[in-house]
Amino acid sequence: MATLIQSYEQQYSVLTADITAKIGRLKSGNEDNRDQLTREIQANFEEANDLLEQLELESRGAGAGSRVGAYRAELQRVRDEYRSVLNNSSSYNLESEETYDDWSGANEQRRKLLDNTERLERTGKNLTEGYRVILETEQIGAAVLQDLSGQRETIQRSRGRLRETDEQLNRSSRLMNSMIIRALQDRFILVMVFLVLGVLMCVGLYFSFS
Repeated sequence: MATLIQSYEQQYSVLTADITAKIGRLKSGNEDNRDQLTREIQANFEEANDLLEQLELESRGAGAGSRVGAYRAELQRVRDEYRSVLNNSSSYNLESEETYDDWSGANEQRRKLLDNTERLERTGKNLTEGYRVILETEQIGAAVLQDLSGQRETIQRSRGRLRETDEQLNRSSRLMNSMIIRALQDRFILVMVFLVLGVLMCVGLYFSFS
């Protein structure tokens, strides 16, 4: 990433030096091919602006500091010098105004396009982050549902054990009641036997003394 940024900066330096040299040749007024030279300068300005946009994008992507602001200021100074040279020539006054306006409009469109690209990147990042949060929430919800399902099964098993325990307690209670009733019956029978024996003994003693 740093190597690519340095390459853009070197290309920009070479390009601005070439533009400055061509402006010097245009300023001398000795060139016969002024139209061709003017077109080359305009193409160089567009290429330099494209390089600065690429440099700005790479610098932002790398999260590093950028000298794009200084480069743009330098390019604006060279552009003002070029405009001044054109304005000094009466035959190129109208063309210079139109060229500058066209370049300014194109630069503004590039700036808007760059801003829109940044907005789209931010929106894309926000959507990606939102999608990631949704996936995490879905995973957490699935884990909670699975946990609740396990707890439900545990509660159902506990209820089954409680019902079995209650049935066993009921059977034990009925068995205890049956045993108590039998014990009472046995005691009643013993009491009756003792009473009968007592009566028989009394009768026997009565007859024995009489």
